[in-house]
Amino acid sequence: MDFIEPRRLLPAQLIGGRGHYESVVRAVMEAKRSVWIATANVKELMVEDHRAAPGRRRTAAVSARGAPARSYRSVLAVLDDLAARRVELRLLHAAPPSRPFRAALDRQPRLRRGGLALRACPRVHFKAVVVDGAYLYLGSANWTGAGLGAKGRGRRNFELGFVTADDGLLDRVQEIYDRVWRGAECGACKLRDVCPAPLDQRR
Repeated sequence: MDFIEPRRLLPAQLIGGRGHYESVVRAVMEAKRSVWIATANVKELMVEDHRAAPGRRRTAAVSARGAPARSYRSVLAVLDDLAARRVELRLLHAAPPSRPFRAALDRQPRLRRGGLALRACPRVHFKAVVVDGAYLYLGSANWTGAGLGAKGRGRRNFELGFVTADDGLLDRVQEIYDRVWRGAECGACKLRDVCPAPLDQRR
């Protein structure tokens, strides 16, 4: 896991603040095959519901100023829609998910039954999102509303990251992610004795 990759040109977009929401969250919401997320912290995340789900009407509410009111729902409801379409969903995290996240997850039986695979490793600190094996985010943002720009301007974190479709970087990050996910790094880990559930012991 200790390496320096050779220097090369890399096509990428730098994103910050609300750009995380517009790029990363939108990419997740539009996934067709898979979503892999790595984060240190996991919190409940509310997203704007721009699209009407099959069988559900869009909100027709109007705000006090006369503009159409925005409709929000938990990103876990979005992930549930993806799971219903058999999109593979993985969430690799370090700290235990927040209480609101766990409460929202409890309301999604399909995700709890395995539609969303969660694995914890206390050493995970990298933040990555891979969508459909073709879109990659690497940066500072955790999987939280403040991190991913889902909160108001004065409440969100100062975050930076980049997105790319570079095949070489996608392959490398997915390889690293999968090694941690499978517990391939657990054997030599110095935190193994205090780890609540070493990943190499999962079946």
